[in-house]
Amino acid sequence: MEGTIYSLIPAILMLVLVLFTRKLLLSLGTGIIVGALLVHDFHVLNSVEQIWLVFRDIFYTTDGWNVGSIYLLVFLLLLGIMTVFMTASGGSKSFGDWAIGKVKTRRGAQLIPSFLGVLIFIDDYFNSLAVGQIARPITDRNKVSRAKLAYFIDSTSAPITVITPISSWGAYIIGTIGTIFVSLQINEYQPLEAFVKMIPFNFYAFAALLLVFLVAVFNINIGSMKRHEQRALETGQVLDPNKRSKAMMAKENGLVNQNGTIYHLLIPIGILIIATIAAMLITGKMAVEGEATILSMFENTNVNLSLFIGGLLSVVVAACLYILLPGRKISVLKVLKDGSLSMLPAIYILVLAWMIGSIIETIDTGGYLASLVDKYSFNVDYLALLLFLLAGFMALATGTSWGTFGIMLPIAAQIAVIYDVELVLPAMSAVLAGAVFGDHCSPISDTSILSSTGAGSDHMDHVMTQLPYAFISALAAGIGYFILGFTGSPSSALILTMLAVVIIVIIFRSIGKKNIVEK
Repeated sequence: MEGTIYSLIPAILMLVLVLFTRKLLLSLGTGIIVGALLVHDFHVLNSVEQIWLVFRDIFYTTDGWNVGSIYLLVFLLLLGIMTVFMTASGGSKSFGDWAIGKVKTRRGAQLIPSFLGVLIFIDDYFNSLAVGQIARPITDRNKVSRAKLAYFIDSTSAPITVITPISSWGAYIIGTIGTIFVSLQINEYQPLEAFVKMIPFNFYAFAALLLVFLVAVFNINIGSMKRHEQRALETGQVLDPNKRSKAMMAKENGLVNQNGTIYHLLIPIGILIIATIAAMLITGKMAVEGEATILSMFENTNVNLSLFIGGLLSVVVAACLYILLPGRKISVLKVLKDGSLSMLPAIYILVLAWMIGSIIETIDTGGYLASLVDKYSFNVDYLALLLFLLAGFMALATGTSWGTFGIMLPIAAQIAVIYDVELVLPAMSAVLAGAVFGDHCSPISDTSILSSTGAGSDHMDHVMTQLPYAFISALAAGIGYFILGFTGSPSSALILTMLAVVIIVIIFRSIGKKNIVEK
């Protein structure tokens, strides 16, 4: 059943279950089991073996330990521990007290993670987790829901990294473009030049970033986001009390040391940022043969190892600062325990997401979707629009934007070059845009999982509240790609994309004001 229409069943079943049950672990588990059964034609023993191998390969493969996955999972534990150290020392409270004097409005509190999300463009994982740690005390004090914070984080991390050459995403994409150009003998552009010229065609990224700032400035709450924001504003509960795990409650209700200062938060976070970026540059330089440039270092960097190094150093520093504090109310061992427990839900989700991603890759869901492009005829002027939609659905179903890049970028370039080499850049950029859109909608996206983790939000709350905003940006981007196909003018298409976002926001603001008047 590999590479056929049946390969869509695990992804569709998982998505339907998520929407109707809101139980992510159950939905992921069901998708994994059904996918394994399809791979082995419903032979139960072989399917069980497949599930075990997929789980095992996360940690250990035939080539040895899977250190990349292990580094990332350990980093999540370290992040939880660091967070509890900052809370127990009083650093988070002190930072929140300081922020109250500087950031006096909910609008300002919402703009903080929006700007930070754009400024921290090095890597989406790093962005998601670092922005959450910095902004959470500010948004909590200003009664901004964690679901809203998770939206700000997720909707800035991937959109900014996908259009930035000096980032892990940019380096990966540029390297992929170079390989594609060599195989197709495209000599009109150099890979870096092509990436820069592709940026204006990434309509979804610009639409998503614009929408983030409009939402922050005008407090646009759509769908279930209204409920989360209303609860936070009226009761001060930034999390749904029914969905707070015991570990999360223990962490947040820990006895706070009254002798802590703002530096007990800023120093560990500063160490995390500096050490992670330094490790990314060092590991990248070590992997480059010959002269290393900033771009080549980011292209070859080991992100997960860098996160582990940064996380470990920040925890050591946070622990030292905490131990030196007089009047400690909870032990270091309890901090280690509570911090680790607080990250277990995120780790469970991430491991199951990796497992179903592997099953979907084995059953070749992406290959089947890609084959549809070649099978059906279409107007080549609207190639970018078609690729945007297909890449979006592929990323939604598979939960991986990078996997979608790997499958769809070569296909997009191969189709475009047959008709006109000038179509190559908009076609490939549409793939990047669609992949980020699908990534924003998928409950098994690792970036979405880490965004909800960084924000301290329930993951399904984050997914469900972000969906309307992602669809608004996608609708605007779709209009842009349609205009591009109709006029051939990228500048006009981008302007109309941004205008569409503004018009949609105005409509929702008008509806919101009308509802208030009626009440």
